[in-house]
Amino acid sequence: MAIVAVSIAPAGVGPSMAEHVARALRVLEGQDRVTWELGPMFTTLEGDLREIFDLVVAMQEAVFEAGAPRVGMVIKTDERRDRPATAAEKVARVRELLGR
Repeated sequence: MAIVAVSIAPAGVGPSMAEHVARALRVLEGQDRVTWELGPMFTTLEGDLREIFDLVVAMQEAVFEAGAPRVGMVIKTDERRDRPATAAEKVARVRELLGR
């Protein structure tokens, strides 16, 4: 399973990106193969890497369809093949080391 952080930023749409981000997230809401969580800077997706990449392309297309003339994207992936891992486990482990 892969954990992927994606940030999609439309350019040329004014100072607020929220409407375009919401359009991208509707792509995620319309599927049930990949779990996801919205954050203030990135959206974290968990699932099969190929399915995630397909969704990321669809998210980008949704932002273009919403009127953005240009779209920048940052993608960070973490795929383990030695054992299953989740974003929640990663956060919990760091909190454990901090004594929280």
